[in-house]
Amino acid sequence: MRRRTPTAGLALALFAAVTASLTTTAASAAPAPVSAAPALAAAAPDISVTNVQAHLTQLNTIATNNGGTRRAGSAGYTASVSYVKAKLQAAGYTVTEQYCSACTYPSNNLIAEWPQGPADQVVMFGAHLDSVSAGPGINDNGSGSATLLENALVLAQQNPSMTKRVRFAWWTDEEQGLNGSEFYVNQLSATQKSYIKGYYNFDMVGSTNGGYFINRLTSTTAAPLKAYWDSLSLQPEENVEGQGRSDDYSFQQAGIPTSGYAAGASARKTTAQAAKWGGTANVAYDSCYHRSCDTTSNVSATVLNRSADGVAYAIWQLAVGGGTPTNDFSVAVSPTSGSVAPGGSTTATVNTATTSGSAQTVSLSATGAPSGVTVSFSPSSVQSGASSTMTVSASATAATGTFTITVTGTGSVTRSAAYTLTVTGAGGCTGGQLIGNSSFESGSAPWTASSGVITNSSSQAARTGSYKAWLDGYGSSHTDTLSQSVSIPAGCASYTLSFWLHIDSAETTTTVAYDKLTVQVGSTTLATYSNLNKASGYAQRSFNLAAYAGQTVTLKWTGVEDASLQTSFVIDDVTLQVG
Repeated sequence: MRRRTPTAGLALALFAAVTASLTTTAASAAPAPVSAAPALAAAAPDISVTNVQAHLTQLNTIATNNGGTRRAGSAGYTASVSYVKAKLQAAGYTVTEQYCSACTYPSNNLIAEWPQGPADQVVMFGAHLDSVSAGPGINDNGSGSATLLENALVLAQQNPSMTKRVRFAWWTDEEQGLNGSEFYVNQLSATQKSYIKGYYNFDMVGSTNGGYFINRLTSTTAAPLKAYWDSLSLQPEENVEGQGRSDDYSFQQAGIPTSGYAAGASARKTTAQAAKWGGTANVAYDSCYHRSCDTTSNVSATVLNRSADGVAYAIWQLAVGGGTPTNDFSVAVSPTSGSVAPGGSTTATVNTATTSGSAQTVSLSATGAPSGVTVSFSPSSVQSGASSTMTVSASATAATGTFTITVTGTGSVTRSAAYTLTVTGAGGCTGGQLIGNSSFESGSAPWTASSGVITNSSSQAARTGSYKAWLDGYGSSHTDTLSQSVSIPAGCASYTLSFWLHIDSAETTTTVAYDKLTVQVGSTTLATYSNLNKASGYAQRSFNLAAYAGQTVTLKWTGVEDASLQTSFVIDDVTLQVG
């Protein structure tokens, strides 16, 4: 997975594509390994994690023999391509090396197609094969590459009848800005793009303190990935950290449906995630992310095993004849958590999807609500593929605390999803400052940000302390984001969001907003700033969020920079004062 990498005073543009690695799992400290769910996995083969680890050992040895790295364009990368290519050719794949002349380090993508199934119905599975210069890149992203390689070999060995064509890809130059996959997509004709019915990306699928994340969790494309992990009771979450930071982004930008698994990178595991998946709270999912210690010791066998088997399940569901269970569906809740004050209510959306067979009627119910809390659905039953609004209401005497509500869909099978509800203090206003790590001095949590945004770089001064959030400033096409989810209590008199903003720009125009910063609450835009607002020093910006009382919302800042002349949007001392 790529991150912001400064060069000559400016950082290379990163589109930020978080890997939806079609594998992901919790840490070695996660719950004891669960065997593949018999009902769902019966048609798909079990992928040997020992074989996947053997590929990782080979990639690690390649790096060791080539200066400790497999960076794109290096001898270590070339040897990695040769290793994967030889295995695929021996198995009977049609293998092509595509030279990426537009890459930062010109080198080859590796494309392998299983020559069975209709050529105009393609399901594509990809992972980047390069590492950063600093290390061998075994979790990032040997784990995704080895997982796909072993799945490709098993598919060839079993040689089943195919309903779709399966294409595998190993990308170069991902760490320099998704260049290999972008080059590949840009070379496709409109017709060739239309043949690809879905692209699944796998980046960092063995993180030692990992989580279970899926890109575009509630989409139809994600349904087989979610169905497999649901069968293991893993309760996967949306891959927020990885959005726009891996090769699925190149396909998404071309209008091709995408999804994938990921186990997490440098972001920190929350207390709730540690309680659900195991592992250590407030510690990075991968503590060796982009470091020399990213070796074979930096991979969880449990996570890797579940990821590899999940990929196999998806391949068999999507492309193999006779392997699809009849009439199955998935259930997800968005958002996955919320808060309510006694006497108040909050809502969430229950999404269903048909994962195989035909659509069916799904009846919705909920369990686990505390005393004084009721849960209702409108409508109370849906056809799989449709959504329902869930309303959670608390009486004046509702029990306070944090509770897990299980939302269950019942049809020909039963599927469920978890929703975390917090009932705030009994009545009145629970006041205070709600933003966590408001001055960015305590690492990244609970913020979610593009790589490199939270920084103590001396090139732009913080308003207080050493750290701040620095969006954009590259002088080339670039997008950065910064966000935090906040539960806003009901019953208060004031709700004031404030932050200090410094805008520094090399743009000279006084009339055209080339570079923009958008401030949002959920999907609502509060304000937009641009290079036209540049000024020395910081200015405080404040907004009234009373309309969001009793809700859990996401505060988000998005900086978008055009192709020339930098604009830096520097944010510090963010507060949401409720009283």
